[in-house]
Amino acid sequence: MGIMPRVFGIDIPSRKKVAFALRYIYGIGPTRANVIVAEAKFPENMRSDALTELDVNRIMAICVEKGFKVEGDLRREVVADIKRLQNIRCYRGIRHYKGLPVRGQRTSTNARTRKGARKTIGVIRKKD
Repeated sequence: MGIMPRVFGIDIPSRKKVAFALRYIYGIGPTRANVIVAEAKFPENMRSDALTELDVNRIMAICVEKGFKVEGDLRREVVADIKRLQNIRCYRGIRHYKGLPVRGQRTSTNARTRKGARKTIGVIRKKD
């Protein structure tokens, strides 16, 4: 098994095509991965274990040149945005704070991803 190339501090899988391996980086999805591969002029079926140190540097340079925010910078920005919404006490911020759906979904049923597992509440009866 080949070594796993490190891009932005993330070990990307070694036996996958470059366009798919780049998606393991937070902030790079299918579209951005294809843009990077096209810009770097990599063959379409090139595997990530064939990337040299120069290729990895070229990928990072393209991301910086195109202004892509990835990994730590993007995570910090997202957290700061949510924190700002909570501080101004807007509806979305309150929903984030309470752990409820933010984008108008129903909560009477469903919404289990945000609300977590069901908490069953039992009835306590008096002894006769």
